[in-house]
Amino acid sequence: MSNIPGSAGLVLVPGVRHLDEPAAVYEAMLTGWENQQKSRILSLSTIGPRTALLRRFAAFTGSYPWSWTASDVEDFTVSLTSVSGGRLAPSTIRGYHLVLRMFCDYLIDPRYEWVRQCRDRFGQVPSQVCHEWNTVAHLSDYEGRPTRRPLSYDEVQQLFDYLDERVERIAVSGRKGALAALRDAQMIKTAYAYGLRRTELCRLELVDLRPNPHMPEWGTYGSLHVRYGKATRGSTPRRRTVLTVPEFDWIVAGMRQWVEQARTIFRPADHPALWITERLTRVDGAFLERRFSRARAGAGLAPELTLHCLRHSYVTHLIEFGYPERFVQDQVGHRYASTTAIYASVSNDFKNQTLRNALHRIYARAPKTTVPQENR
Repeated sequence: MSNIPGSAGLVLVPGVRHLDEPAAVYEAMLTGWENQQKSRILSLSTIGPRTALLRRFAAFTGSYPWSWTASDVEDFTVSLTSVSGGRLAPSTIRGYHLVLRMFCDYLIDPRYEWVRQCRDRFGQVPSQVCHEWNTVAHLSDYEGRPTRRPLSYDEVQQLFDYLDERVERIAVSGRKGALAALRDAQMIKTAYAYGLRRTELCRLELVDLRPNPHMPEWGTYGSLHVRYGKATRGSTPRRRTVLTVPEFDWIVAGMRQWVEQARTIFRPADHPALWITERLTRVDGAFLERRFSRARAGAGLAPELTLHCLRHSYVTHLIEFGYPERFVQDQVGHRYASTTAIYASVSNDFKNQTLRNALHRIYARAPKTTVPQENR
């Protein structure tokens, strides 16, 4: 009998008769798969939704895994794409299919002995019910909303002008809130200047401000050490260092003003967070999204633009500035260059200028050919 995590022998007690044996075996299957995933150091936030989906699928089919068929998957998918099912996005449905496929792979793997258990108990065995003809294929590199895009240079400037004017307006009026407005402005500018995700921005601490030995005049604002980068499922957050680039050197003055002058007015004592609220708590993602939405509306920008669009803008603008793709990839923490390419959406002006440069490089330097007189 196998003793590897998730095997039937570890979750089914031999010799015990259950009042509802099918239900008991199914619960043991779910427990075994949870144990198998825990042994791979997957988080509970990953395992929990997967188990919930399997229960939902079993309730939909009204049967247990050893009776599931490919047509059950097809009927389930149709229900997900119907009006009553909420018409889920293809990427979401593909994720559901992946969970079902992984669970079936687990059940039919002989090392876990579920096939033998089902054959001996029910005279049926589980099979792989997900195949290429009844599951969503990943045909597109990017399945996000088409409205999500980088901001143009003018839109970035429009947003930043509004943020600065708001700070000035509150300060001149004598009302409270100028310090908070300055913090909000600097947070949003930092998101763009370093291409940060929301969590990465919120979890920054003072110790994450690092110098760049090649630019000592920037002091401790030559780079940011990101310790809470987006992790792959089941893994710990990924770390990276994001360098301040010359085109965004304006961020240095803003960071100095916030860290060395404004932040101290909050009297944060030994609070480590770079961004703190008036109540001396760490700024969280929901708070940041609300402040960005308010700034976007105040600046008169399109409502579909999100804080994450500033990260798209950062990638696009670095490429337009001429930075190598590998540098951009490392700056934003993408594992694959193809992911960085999805974020990039260079402007028509940039493409036209690139074409002009290519035309000049190829044709302007080509020696003129003299046609012989007899061939004229």
